[in-house]
Amino acid sequence: MMSKIYNIGIIGFGYVGQVFHAPIISSVCGLKLHTICDSSEKNLGLAEEKYPDVNRTTTVATLLDDPNIDIVVIGVPNAFHYDLAAQALEKGKHVIVEKPFTINSNDADKLISLAKQQQRLLSVHHNRRWDADFLTAKNVIDSKLLGDLVEYEAHFDQFVPRVNTQVWREKDAPGSGVLFDVGSHLIDQALTLFGLPNAIFCELRRQREQANTTDNFEVILDYDKIKVTLKGGMLVKIPGPHFTLIGNQGSFIKYGIDQQESKLCAGLLPKDLADWGEETQEMHGEFATEINDMKISGKVVSVPGNYRAFYQNIRQTLDGEVELAVMPQQARNTIKVIELAEKSAKEKKWLPYPVE
Repeated sequence: MMSKIYNIGIIGFGYVGQVFHAPIISSVCGLKLHTICDSSEKNLGLAEEKYPDVNRTTTVATLLDDPNIDIVVIGVPNAFHYDLAAQALEKGKHVIVEKPFTINSNDADKLISLAKQQQRLLSVHHNRRWDADFLTAKNVIDSKLLGDLVEYEAHFDQFVPRVNTQVWREKDAPGSGVLFDVGSHLIDQALTLFGLPNAIFCELRRQREQANTTDNFEVILDYDKIKVTLKGGMLVKIPGPHFTLIGNQGSFIKYGIDQQESKLCAGLLPKDLADWGEETQEMHGEFATEINDMKISGKVVSVPGNYRAFYQNIRQTLDGEVELAVMPQQARNTIKVIELAEKSAKEKKWLPYPVE
């Protein structure tokens, strides 16, 4: 039995607030969307249209000073994550920060220390741990269907040939570019599976003619017997496999990306669909393996994706039922990998992951 209803305030109602946070919060028992804060009247107008019973404000202080709000979600551009998260923690709020956690690991460490001092929950919205394709790849690895894994490759490719200089992610500024954006998802997934790497190598490029920041990356993580390759780009018109797994007894390949985002963009809610997160048969991955001299191949039915699991875990953690799924230290490690990746790209050499 749930002990209470937790009221949530969202700071930032742009794309991530509208698509990834508000609809999911509204679909999780024990959580209530209480207040939305945004400096844009247009975004607040959308908030009023979609959530007429939710409070709206243009002032961060109004949200943070409200004693009725238990949890604050930070959904603003990356450069503002640290300051707003620190303010919310100092006000005694539990805090969820949109990924990436911060733009440097030092700021992440300071937030972790502050949360401990304030005795507040602090987590980072690495929701793609609950993508159907990632959950399926994890199951394939855990099942030893391919024997011992030797290579893992994950792509997050897009086709956005024109640079939009009005979008903060496309500007030449700290925390911008695809490595911080989709790269943080791929890195978090890899660290979830394999832990911290021994060493890192990275290549960063600006492939589009007018690109102001990184729009293509390749990060290689060394895990002794396992090579992990993470790639993302903005000029991929025909996507290759999203996941490729190679073991000493077989291989697995998976095309297509989790459909939860596209459903949320279409206005669909997980609470309204019994088959939420399920993938069609056409999207199921393929495997071929050889076990005890028996050759086996076929499709692997996808594990359903479930973005609600992130917020369900937040509620259950606050109720003392489970441990926090996305620990802030884990999200901090993702930022450390990004820092080392940028340094590796600049110096054009492998770098060890430091023992800390």
